[in-house]
Amino acid sequence: MKWQQAIHDYKLHLKIERGLSQNSIDSYARDIKKLTLFLEGNSILVSPIKITNDTIQQFIYDVSKNINARTQARLISGLRSFFDYLIFENYRTTNPTDLLEFPKIGRKLPDTLSIIDIDKIISTIDLSKPQGERNRTILETLYSCGLRVSELITLKISDLFFDEGFIRVIGKGNKQRLIPINLKTQKYITFYIDDIRRHIKIQKGFEDTLFLNRRGKQLTRVMIFTIVKNATIKAGIKKNISPHTFRHSFATHLLENGADLRSIQQMLGHESITTTEIYMHLDKSHLRNVMEQFHPRK
Repeated sequence: MKWQQAIHDYKLHLKIERGLSQNSIDSYARDIKKLTLFLEGNSILVSPIKITNDTIQQFIYDVSKNINARTQARLISGLRSFFDYLIFENYRTTNPTDLLEFPKIGRKLPDTLSIIDIDKIISTIDLSKPQGERNRTILETLYSCGLRVSELITLKISDLFFDEGFIRVIGKGNKQRLIPINLKTQKYITFYIDDIRRHIKIQKGFEDTLFLNRRGKQLTRVMIFTIVKNATIKAGIKKNISPHTFRHSFATHLLENGADLRSIQQMLGHESITTTEIYMHLDKSHLRNVMEQFHPRK
């Protein structure tokens, strides 16, 4: 089996069997291609079936000179998943990454914004332009619903259930979840649909897509990042802000105001509660408040 064929089959497996998004699939594929480039650059002729732990170790040592510990850990994890797939398909009997040690990394706490910062960022949007109303609605939706960028740009009009107070989101692994949406955000979305979106010449295939660019097509991830970056600069906020920061802020503010972790987990679409637990480390005062409120010896 050649590397090119193995990568192609693996990408199909990730899409069909595991239901991963195209962004996740591309990320996994990049990890393997880094390995193949290393093999080519060092004239190492070995197939994905025959490659050994020693060669993988040599590759990791080589790339670790230029990447941080967190990226190195993600790279090892990606390679391990690939070779697990080859074992699953009976191409191999062992995983050459099993003996690799993951670098020690601290738990990275996500950046968050205060409510004042979020209001400041949203207030910089120029509403005199049609895309201004769209951009404000995008930022409001990111924050009020805690969406990932991929979930935002693929949101459909048919996913809006305003009478019930929910929106339907297609998350990682093509899993659906319902998220409550407040009346203020509903109002912005309704205004955008009725007064802005209806004047756009919509391209075929995007009739149900909620947020559109000026050409009537789905917005890209890059465009959402650009909207957030420009608004953050105008607001004079020096933090490194991305669309994901709005999602982190959504979860943090819910926790600070008394929401339980299980509910936050469901709204964020985290498969494991341990992923959600990172927000407990952002504000230790929340733990004290829970103790004072619920412990019988308060």
